[in-house]
Amino acid sequence: IPAIGCSCTNAAVTAGNDYYFRVCFLDPFQGTVHANYAYKEMGATKAYTLAMLGSDYDQGLVYYFSEAFKGLGGEVVSEDFPEGNANCVSYINNAMADGADVIFCPVSTNYAQLIIEAAAAQGFKGAILGTDTVDNNMVLESTKGKDVRLLVTTFYQEGGSPEFDAGIKQWLNENPDMMTNNGGNDVVAGVTAMGYDAYFTALAAIKAADSTDPAKILEALPGVHYEGVTGVVEFDEIGDAKRDAAYIKEANPETGAWEFVAVQTVEQ
Repeated sequence: IPAIGCSCTNAAVTAGNDYYFRVCFLDPFQGTVHANYAYKEMGATKAYTLAMLGSDYDQGLVYYFSEAFKGLGGEVVSEDFPEGNANCVSYINNAMADGADVIFCPVSTNYAQLIIEAAAAQGFKGAILGTDTVDNNMVLESTKGKDVRLLVTTFYQEGGSPEFDAGIKQWLNENPDMMTNNGGNDVVAGVTAMGYDAYFTALAAIKAADSTDPAKILEALPGVHYEGVTGVVEFDEIGDAKRDAAYIKEANPETGAWEFVAVQTVEQ
């Protein structure tokens, strides 16, 4: 039975698996996008990275970001924290002592909130750079009213498809449990858009196959061309979506909303 991933960005997901496809970009691309934006657009020359020990996601993204950032001429200082860590103050102090312009932290939602709290409390004046996991409305809420700057790479920014946005907002407002799961607001999350596009990509394959037979759907998927809310979905030879750009957006601590910053490609 074929499967389509929505936000599984680890490069190993589709490797050696003829049944698995995905509609999202990959971590090597995402890490490089952040490095390019930080160095070329923000003027950052020194980065501090913070990741959880033992997390393939965190460690992989730190590697891709660091390699790209150093390749552009930047300097990187890296630290790891143990799983279950509940205090990020010492790490923020280390970043400040090292003179970091940016903190790159491809971490989970809970740790992102801890890092934001510590950065605001310690007066870190640089930018915090988060990845798709940090594009979360609970993380957004944690920036509200704080003197902190947070930018994330993401799959979609509200406003990209007004009709889609309106439909999702209506659905959220009609479902209190879903609203709670969305962070207590009706902001359209990037992963929501990816789930929507994954569903309709699957439907396009079923239509192309003219069958619900899994083998025929699997045969049809590589040839799918679907124009989704996050862009055109087409697959390469191993089932990865052909993505060449990522959205970058910034949290506005005053309004508690995400603001579009740029569509960023990578340095070729």
